[in-house]
Amino acid sequence: MNRLILLCLSLVLLLVASPAFCDDAALARLFSDRKVNGTLLIANLDGTALYLHDAARASTPLLPASTFKFPNTLIALDEGVITEKELLKWDGTERGLAACNRDQTLASAFKNSCVWCYQQLAQRVGTARYQHWLKQIDYGNANPGPELTTFWLSGDLRISAQQQITFLQKLYKHELPFKPASYDALRRIMLVEEKPGYRLYAKTGWAGYGEKATPQIGWYVGYVETGTDVWFFALNMAITKPADGAFRQQMVMEALKLKGIL
Repeated sequence: MNRLILLCLSLVLLLVASPAFCDDAALARLFSDRKVNGTLLIANLDGTALYLHDAARASTPLLPASTFKFPNTLIALDEGVITEKELLKWDGTERGLAACNRDQTLASAFKNSCVWCYQQLAQRVGTARYQHWLKQIDYGNANPGPELTTFWLSGDLRISAQQQITFLQKLYKHELPFKPASYDALRRIMLVEEKPGYRLYAKTGWAGYGEKATPQIGWYVGYVETGTDVWFFALNMAITKPADGAFRQQMVMEALKLKGIL
């Protein structure tokens, strides 16, 4: 059985996995029960265990939306365009989400997915430095394109669920060229939940949020530390109506429990 898991993992990481060979029936039911299309990939730190639904979609590059806040936060901190405690001043413009219509710290901007905050940081970083960093960290297609403040939302940047996992594993092991202080700050910022037995670090994403065109792209990406291992997950799904957005976290948490990780 262990050899089968290792073979499946190797095929996935080489982007030639067969959905019929590796598809996890329990994960597939999470999507079919909700009548949504998507993929979910769960892998542990050393790559000896993997659970996967829809390998073809898992290898498909998509807009990262707010999941780009992982590298974006690190880049902003490393470039010194913001500090962890600095206040980003709201300009008084109402932007839909009530939680974003006020001054923000980096932590609250991350948690609340405040687009305007990270657009302000993007202007401070600039296209040239993004081009440098995205290549350095091998993030997705590493292409910010010409649209400085929207390239992760509606521009040229693309990343697959498989690439999200690879990026997060490098992030966790501090294998990316960022300063220790930047890693530490992001770790504090991205903590979602801490309970006896585990700590969850994650970020949602929603490409096309508030737009009429469908399907839109929903993400939930991150990792969970248990007492014995670290498990990385990347879910993306087609969102055809607003209520679908809640399924992102629901399915990941159910999957982690189904697999005995939580």
